[in-house]
Amino acid sequence: MTDMENCMQCPKDQWPDVKKAGCLLKDVVFLSYSDILGVILATVAMIFSAITAGVLGIFLRHRDTPIVKANNRDLSYVLLSALMLSFLCSLLFIGRPAAWTCLIQQAAFGTIFTVAVSCVLAKTVLVFIAFNATRPGSKLSRWLGSRVSVSIVLFSTLGEVTVCLSWLLTSPPHPGTDTQSETGKIILQCDQGSVTAFYCVIGYMGLLAFASFIVAFLARNLPDKFNEAKLITFSMLVFCSVWVSFFPAYVSTKGRYTVAVEIFAILASSAGLLGCLFIPKCYIILFRPDINARGHLTLHSHY
Repeated sequence: MTDMENCMQCPKDQWPDVKKAGCLLKDVVFLSYSDILGVILATVAMIFSAITAGVLGIFLRHRDTPIVKANNRDLSYVLLSALMLSFLCSLLFIGRPAAWTCLIQQAAFGTIFTVAVSCVLAKTVLVFIAFNATRPGSKLSRWLGSRVSVSIVLFSTLGEVTVCLSWLLTSPPHPGTDTQSETGKIILQCDQGSVTAFYCVIGYMGLLAFASFIVAFLARNLPDKFNEAKLITFSMLVFCSVWVSFFPAYVSTKGRYTVAVEIFAILASSAGLLGCLFIPKCYIILFRPDINARGHLTLHSHY
């Protein structure tokens, strides 16, 4: 006030008026469904989730065709279900942060994504084994079957679940506020609790994706009229590119846009897996049934 000897600092939930003579309440903001950005992200998530459900329906309806059999039907079903859930889990990041959403959003995202990536890794390993098992004297044929794929998915997912449980038990995420990023605004957001644990969750997925990329890259030129390793190689390249670019974007943004960046990375990487792995197969199933026959596939259904 005028002629005061000392200035009085406004509380954190308030900021000075234009004349610096009083304090005003800050506006409370967060990424909500009423924001244009929130509406766009939620709409995209729902659309891609519906598309994934449609692709799963196509695979279930044509489950006895060679192209579905040759790419391990059960793994494809699990992968499509995980992708559908990954699109939907991005909705947990939109809306007013609450204790339960902050607690489960990262753990749910990490676990669901790990299931998806581990399915891709299992597919990649089985492709590699299937090609090499046909060589004379090879003992790899005993590794073909559902037990190997189930073991890969279970053990890979168990590793991510262990990381998430350790995070939730030691330093769980919780609702927090940011009063510094935007002048005159209080940004409601989820405090990650342990930033190290957050990067461990994403880093673990990155290791699985990188392993899938390496194995698929090695198997990409193996002879077959439908070698899924080529599709897996490209899908993992897209997946890794999205998440490598995520880190600098996540660190450099503040407030609501930090959440939007993570949602975009979830949607983009999930869409990359869906488009690269399943759209070409759906095209063959729906529009080229003439090449969806045993004569065009050399591996038939043994992986």
